[in-house]
Amino acid sequence: MGFEEATPIQMQAIPLGLNNKDIIGQAQTGTGKTAAFGIPLVEKINVHDSAVQAIVIAPTRELAIQVSEELYKIGYDKRTRVLPIYGGQDISRQIRALKKPPHIIVGTPGRLLDHIRRNTLRLDSVHTVVLDEADEMLNMGFIDDIEHILSNIPRERQTLLFSATMPGPIKSIAERFMKNPTHVRVKAKEVTVPNVQQYYLEVPEKQKFDVLTRLLDLQSPELAIVFGRTKRRVDELSEALNVRGYSAEGIHGDLSQAKRLSVLNKFKNGAIDVLVATDVAARGLDISGITHIYNFDVPQDPESYVHRIGRTGRAGKSGKAMTFITARERGILETIEHTTKRKMDRMRPPTLDEALVGKQKMTVEKICSVVETENLDQYKNFAAELLEKYDSVPLLAAAIKMLTKEPDTTPVKLTEEPPLPMKKEKSRNKRKLDLKNKRVGRKRSFHSARSTKGSASPK
Repeated sequence: MGFEEATPIQMQAIPLGLNNKDIIGQAQTGTGKTAAFGIPLVEKINVHDSAVQAIVIAPTRELAIQVSEELYKIGYDKRTRVLPIYGGQDISRQIRALKKPPHIIVGTPGRLLDHIRRNTLRLDSVHTVVLDEADEMLNMGFIDDIEHILSNIPRERQTLLFSATMPGPIKSIAERFMKNPTHVRVKAKEVTVPNVQQYYLEVPEKQKFDVLTRLLDLQSPELAIVFGRTKRRVDELSEALNVRGYSAEGIHGDLSQAKRLSVLNKFKNGAIDVLVATDVAARGLDISGITHIYNFDVPQDPESYVHRIGRTGRAGKSGKAMTFITARERGILETIEHTTKRKMDRMRPPTLDEALVGKQKMTVEKICSVVETENLDQYKNFAAELLEKYDSVPLLAAAIKMLTKEPDTTPVKLTEEPPLPMKKEKSRNKRKLDLKNKRVGRKRSFHSARSTKGSASPK
């Protein structure tokens, strides 16, 4: 499995899980929570029992696929059968797979409920249920579906609930469907992305795309993800990047599963260099070799930020994360820094000349690579003739010029996204201040009225 040392959430949750305790795990992405519930889950599976014994409910098909892959690895030696089921996949194919019941099912709420209603999924042998990223399922409107699913599972079960935050509806589910759960919590400072260099750039909305393309030219990422806030933003960004000569495609929730997998395979195989994604579509992405993250739109909350930048800096390799903010979004930046207990370094937006230098450096690297690895015998006679006519420096300069494509400044138009509002905590503080000012104002008016009344001239 490649585990070297247990993470804080694993050290707390695994012993409880093995002892059949209900658990509320408050932890963000990047804490190792899948193994925290996966190891005790697999340990409890009876592989000789041909029945569904555990259900993991995940908010998106992307996360369902990732979790099922990790559970498959954990249970490989034990020959544990794991099946992901989610919307966008042919349901008849899933029904055929369910006729030889897997030991563990990882599914999205809507598709799980669909199978329950069709009576194609039997839950009478389920002894363990996991709710993964429960707050995300709340945000996506799945709470009613989750309650319906839990109501169809035997009461004598172990329930594990993992959520970055604990809003009221999630607490309500815990109270209704869990038995004396033990609460384990991983603080934000324990969410580690130590191998990621983190920067922010303050850029006006209308200049963000030019800055992005200059960064791509300057930094020459091997594989990069650009995060946009909306589906429209992802579509427009991927199209605009292609207009300027970059190899990019986008993923978001409206894509079919076949199209999404096609895009991801292209990205993994290097057929495209830049993947543009929404937060929801990127949930569960596990692709090695991602070197750069560009938060074109500032993330909605600190948890989304941690999830985004956690796509890079993996397996001991370093990564870079650049976050674009407008002047009105400084408060969001401060909230992220406060939650993650880490300051981002400010980065100056590169100029067009700096972008050109970046492309020239990339050309030089390619030339050096060809010199070191390719057979150049058939070109040496021409090279010798040129060296008789010209000095080597202008010759190489001409080669670099010919091989370096000038930064593309083709005009593109993106629909402007409004800046994110301040966090709720700040809004509450502002309301308190406004209320205080009103009270002071009323007091002043009262004293002013008394003063006026007292000094009024007699008639």
